[in-house]
Amino acid sequence: MQQVSEQTATARHRPKTEEELAELIAGANAPFSIRGGGSQGVALAGEAVLETGGLSGITLYEPGALTLVARAGTPLSEIDVALAAESQRLAFEPMDCRALMGSDGAPTLGGMAAANLSGPRRVQVGAARDFMLGVRFVDGSGRIVKNGGRVMKNVTGYDLVKLMAGAHGTLGVLTEIALKVLPTPETQACLMIDGLSDGEAVAAMAKALSSPYEVMGAAHVPEGPGGTPVTMLRLEGFETQVSYRLDQLKALFPGAAIRVERDPDQVDTGWRRVRDLEGWAETQGDVWRLSCTPSDAPGLVEKAAPEAHLYDWGGGRVWLRLPEGTDLRARLGAFDGHATLLRGTGQPRFQPEPEAVALLTRGLRQRFDPKGLFNPGLMG
Repeated sequence: MQQVSEQTATARHRPKTEEELAELIAGANAPFSIRGGGSQGVALAGEAVLETGGLSGITLYEPGALTLVARAGTPLSEIDVALAAESQRLAFEPMDCRALMGSDGAPTLGGMAAANLSGPRRVQVGAARDFMLGVRFVDGSGRIVKNGGRVMKNVTGYDLVKLMAGAHGTLGVLTEIALKVLPTPETQACLMIDGLSDGEAVAAMAKALSSPYEVMGAAHVPEGPGGTPVTMLRLEGFETQVSYRLDQLKALFPGAAIRVERDPDQVDTGWRRVRDLEGWAETQGDVWRLSCTPSDAPGLVEKAAPEAHLYDWGGGRVWLRLPEGTDLRARLGAFDGHATLLRGTGQPRFQPEPEAVALLTRGLRQRFDPKGLFNPGLMG
């Protein structure tokens, strides 16, 4: 990620209302670095910082309708507390980047949505964008735009909810987001297989995920406790259902070195380490996120020759830690997927787009940000 000292920013703006934000953008003639809670990094060099933390608070929560609406600057911790009181949660378990990035800012709803942050459970339930029912944002002309709502529908030619999720603030500044939430399951368990090679682990995860036993997470840690590789398969639901599915899942791997963890705190701890890469927090080097076809993942890892790596999403997402300044894309060459630089400098953060896609991207930015105000250069 392009990281610089916050002191390089020429100005800092923290509007407290949507109208104040719209007025600020309408009168702007120089770019902004859009910032939520700062947990994913800091300001881009030379840009004024536009913080959304002043737009905070849950504006609507209807537990019976599984719907929550909050302003973009609302800390995710505040949302988690409100949901937990009703035994509900954000099922896509967004990543908390603070430890990995060495930042102390509070993750916010807007930052999560802008980056489409989605954790290990995405492999079963979907990404953050799939739970976003509606958005409000201010575009580059200072217009307040609303799309979607508290039901899953759109009323314009653009699916703006999907466009804004993952746009990293380059199309507009999010001000409010409506979300679908889900009940917290009664119990959870983690089946762990020790000692598998990368190839064996990817095959085992594919087998588990294609089974009818609703695996809610499939990850492989090549250096687990004691240095032994561990493949992790998570199950959630009612107690009797989880017990039955555990037994059936075990039967898929006869002769394997299997352990089962049923303690909810231990299960949470293990999957949080996968989600947030907690074991890499104090390490040096660049951190890359590789999105690829699961069956291709072991070969790509071998070609990348990382210092450390971890498989998530059954192998569809691979985290790699490499020496600083490594050009991973050049090392891998062409492949079916893309590589994103999450922590580090010296390379573009996002995979360069094919020209046909880049042309569409430029057209969208011209439509939504004609003055080029929002995070210029961040996504190419």
